[in-house]
Amino acid sequence: MSTAADDETTTDEYDLVVIGGGSGGVRASRIASGHGAKVVLLEGQLNHGAPNYSAIGGTCVNVGCVPKKLMVFAGRYPSEIGEAAGYGWEGATEGTFNWKKFIEYKDKEITRLNNVYQKFVLGNAGVEVLEGFGKLHGKNQVEVALSSGETKMLSAKNIIIAVGGWPYKPDIPGIEHTITSNEIFYLEEQPKRIVCVGGGFIALEFASIMDGLGSDVTLMYRQDLFLRGFDMDMRTHLKEEMERNTNIDMQFNTNPKEIIKNDDGSLTVVTEDGKTVECDAVLMATGRKGKIENLNLESAGVHTVGNTIPVDQYSKTNVEGIYAVGDVTDRMQLTPVALMEGHCLADTVFGGMDRPCDHEFIASTVFTNPEIGTVGYTEEEAAEKFKDITVYKSKFRAMKHSFPGSEIYSLFKLIVDSKTDKVLGCHVATDGAGEMVQGVGIAIKMGATKKDFDATIGIHPTSAEELVTMRSPSYHYKDGVKVE
Repeated sequence: MSTAADDETTTDEYDLVVIGGGSGGVRASRIASGHGAKVVLLEGQLNHGAPNYSAIGGTCVNVGCVPKKLMVFAGRYPSEIGEAAGYGWEGATEGTFNWKKFIEYKDKEITRLNNVYQKFVLGNAGVEVLEGFGKLHGKNQVEVALSSGETKMLSAKNIIIAVGGWPYKPDIPGIEHTITSNEIFYLEEQPKRIVCVGGGFIALEFASIMDGLGSDVTLMYRQDLFLRGFDMDMRTHLKEEMERNTNIDMQFNTNPKEIIKNDDGSLTVVTEDGKTVECDAVLMATGRKGKIENLNLESAGVHTVGNTIPVDQYSKTNVEGIYAVGDVTDRMQLTPVALMEGHCLADTVFGGMDRPCDHEFIASTVFTNPEIGTVGYTEEEAAEKFKDITVYKSKFRAMKHSFPGSEIYSLFKLIVDSKTDKVLGCHVATDGAGEMVQGVGIAIKMGATKKDFDATIGIHPTSAEELVTMRSPSYHYKDGVKVE
């Protein structure tokens, strides 16, 4: 490492400099190094927590998928225990949730993962890691502001921008009193009353989590129905299940216009229609934006649109030798997508392969109660693109819930191209939908037909067997028009 005295004259040379140590950056670094490239990865913070939150491992490991899923698990125990009496267990109670203890355990696990990423995932792959923030200095140099206070200049044959995204908060009075999906993982006390603002999967998941943990939850969304872009049947079904089986106060066509901090530390949310909600915390889950500030992209002429960097199917920007992957690009913001983008890029640039990244038929899950697992086209998208489609649907109570008498319903849906018989989309709302749809995603990606599904023998008794036993169409579309 250079010293302060020779910073201005020393330039280290690399085949690849990666700015950002999240999912896409780590994967690209590791694979490129495996192909023989000399690689350095820059990450502003190697250990989780404030002020940057997203340390080595990225949003997913530090303030995203991993800690969120741990919270999801924690929040589901009360409902599990609630059904115990229906199976003969007498005296089972929820107990008391200890927020401080959970956060302590969570912090310990994320620290472990930070170390795994730095020492094993990257270290064992021969990737050099520098703790600091990088910015472009022309198209072949990166200036690094190291955490030590020094500045280092790196020469790069290739550069990957993998800085990820950051929560967006609207500019309204009192917005400084709100939190995001970053800070919620570090609250010292569990908010007994929380308002979640937004209609995407982040807002829905945290509303479900906090409801499960015993907080009084109000969900505010400015439009008619949440999860815009998902299949309409899944959106409607989730709303119905949340109305029936949670205590979440869902307020649609509602938007906060001001957050007031009261003398006792509580908050008052004032909506655009003049109503008020008293609470202890306000979570703004109102979107995310690419972290392109302070990258000095203009020095290399990198084109941007809004807060994202447009790229082609090889993750190339408009500048030769400069690439971008993950949430900073104008593509799908999911961890596995960033992983694939980084892997394909490294294989193409350093492995001598031709690996464009295919973003069709990407499976994903919303970790609400019930979970929503989805892969492929929604009914609305399929009707518009393919015109002639056949839709299969099945709604039922799973055995686990029907036996104790719970009013919890599952919804399964397949969308088929009427001309080719290929399955275009699968949408499932049920327990463990994510685990289920991952396997289905392989089949659909391979081009499986409805006949292939029908020829598959189901596993009994499971909810998943419904995917291979739906024989009668619910309805069709002809030339894009629904036919009952």
